Amino acid sequence: MDTTTTVRTLSSIRIVNDNPQQGLSGALVLLLATAAGLAVASLYYAQPMLGVLGANMGASAREIGMVPMLTQLGYALGILLLAPLGDRYDRRRIILIKEAALFVALLVAAGAPHISVLLVASLAIGVFATLAQDIVPAAATLAPEASRGRVVGTVMTGLLLGILLSRVVSGFVAEHFGWRAMFVVAAASIALIGVASWRGLPRIQPTTRLSYAALLGTLLHLWQRHGALRRAALAQGFLAIGFSAFWSTLAVMLHGAPFHMGAAAAGMFGLAGAAGALAAPLAGRLADRRGPELVARLGAGLAALAFLSMTAAPLLSAHAQIVLLVVAAIAFDLGVQATLVAHQTIIYGIDHGARSRLNAVLFVGMFTGMAAGAALGSLVLAQWGWPALAVMATLTSLAALAVRMWPQRAAAAA
Repeated sequence: MDTTTTVRTLSSIRIVNDNPQQGLSGALVLLLATAAGLAVASLYYAQPMLGVLGANMGASAREIGMVPMLTQLGYALGILLLAPLGDRYDRRRIILIKEAALFVALLVAAGAPHISVLLVASLAIGVFATLAQDIVPAAATLAPEASRGRVVGTVMTGLLLGILLSRVVSGFVAEHFGWRAMFVVAAASIALIGVASWRGLPRIQPTTRLSYAALLGTLLHLWQRHGALRRAALAQGFLAIGFSAFWSTLAVMLHGAPFHMGAAAAGMFGLAGAAGALAAPLAGRLADRRGPELVARLGAGLAALAFLSMTAAPLLSAHAQIVLLVVAAIAFDLGVQATLVAHQTIIYGIDHGARSRLNAVLFVGMFTGMAAGAALGSLVLAQWGWPALAVMATLTSLAALAVRMWPQRAAAAA
């Protein structure tokens, strides 16, 4: 099925029953997963195009490096400042407003005449791409209790595929049609999914009447009150360190000896990560049947084993090292994504009226780990090489596993 047919199918959905206990149709779950993936992909389209983009606009390396930095900063700010609004207002309205704003920001980026305009647009893209963090709690709210893990896992698959495949798509489009064309394509995809959302999303009643200032204040209260939320945010943050360290240094590592590969090869590794992301619904189903705690522990353990296997890379031939990296990337990505699905299932069960705020806290922890991983990964690779980076990622994954195992030991001691 091509993209146009898919969008037409999604656009034909009309939900008139707002009762989530009636369950979700497969088409609505597909709409939510597609919207989440296209939204979050907007964060990563620019990364493979930075070299071409900088040369075209006459920007310095420092200026062009601010494009992804401001996009990620905008995303973090959007999660912290806007995601809690999903508990105060109809999430359908918030999603539609953000889709319209993201469409405009992408068009501004496509037509940016100067780097300063592109930087402002990049910040706005990051802020409004957080509509993905409105979609996931909406899916959890609409899903019946018995299938919440499966539904969240399916929507997260769309989101994660958006992250992992965006670089591959962007590199191809930019190479053949130019970087501005990529932003135009991105804007068109958001416009199409916006129409489908307008027709297909049901209204979702707000769960609180707190003022905006009070909503932000409750973030700290939720953190202090719920140990399950703290453990989820800390464990996911630790896993994000290794995840981000790998992906932010992979291109540099492949460029050097003994591989001497270009950026396109590094981008193709996104396909390996995507294979892991496709298993996220399986993690959701396992969380429904056996409990999310088990899935979180298995995911963190799998990530630790995958990173540990990478420490053996220097002992192998160049070809064998590539095979090892591909297999390990599939494994640790599966572990990280399975743990994220489990953590979301855990926190959405804490307080049904605060799901947007709980999700915001979880993802602030996750993106803090992502930022730390990017910084530490570059430092460790430059100072001690790839094996040291693999050791660091192994240790942070084991730290995540320790956080997930701690409640069980504490309960046994009690």
